[in-house]
Parts: sequence; structure tokens; C-alpha cells
Amino acid sequence: MSVGLSVYTANKILDAMFNNTSFAITNIYVKLHVGDPGAAGTDNPAAETLRKVGSFGVTGGGGVVSDTLITWSSITGAEDATHASLWDHLTAGNFICSGIITAAGYLAGDNWSIPIGGIVLQFPVAA
Repeated sequence: MSVGLSVYTANKILDAMFNNTSFAITNIYVKLHVGDPGAAGTDNPAAETLRKVGSFGVTGGGGVVSDTLITWSSITGAEDATHASLWDHLTAGNFICSGIITAAGYLAGDNWSIPIGGIVLQFPVAA
């Protein structure tokens, strides 16, 4: 399974920490998948190809949680989205990370949402 940070993101974080290089992402966009997105974030895409902007709260304890409802209107296809990938651009850009989502399936034409708190990103931290 290859969910987690992309190599791009890991390198950007390390450069920011150890090489005094700036790293900032203006917006995070969420893409749905029907299986593991893979190391490039492009495997198992959902029929619904539209990426939606996500919003995340203040970090704490090495993690961050989505703080808004992320909704697709009149969704394409009837599927069970099981994974999501995060990107730094609406249509192209860099793959940031991926993970597993827990949600009900949807039918073509449905309005479908990832609830507030439905995306949790957590780094393992020393305790």
C-alpha cells in the first residue's frame, strides 16, 4: 500500500527544515479514488474527476483535520470511493499525499460529501 506523503512533499518539507527553502501551498484540492492512489496519486481514479478544495484547521499533536464539508454536486458514476489524494492545483499540479476515507457509496447524480473531520493527516511523533 502506498498511501501517505508523496516523495515531492517529503522532499519539500525536508528542504524547508534543513536547507532554508520556503514551502507553502495556497490551496489543497481533494480527488476521489476507488482504490489505492499509488505512489504518483493517479491510480484507481473515481469516475468523478473533479477535485474539490479542502480546508484544514490548526495543527496540533503532529496532525491536522479537515474543518469544512467537502461536497461534490451531481456526482459522476456509481461507486464506492475508498481513498482520496490531495493536490496543490485544481487540475494539474503536484501530488501532496493520499489516504483512506470511510464513506458510503454514491450513485450518479447524487450530491456526496466528506464530512467535517473526515480527512485526518497525522505524522508519527516521538512521545
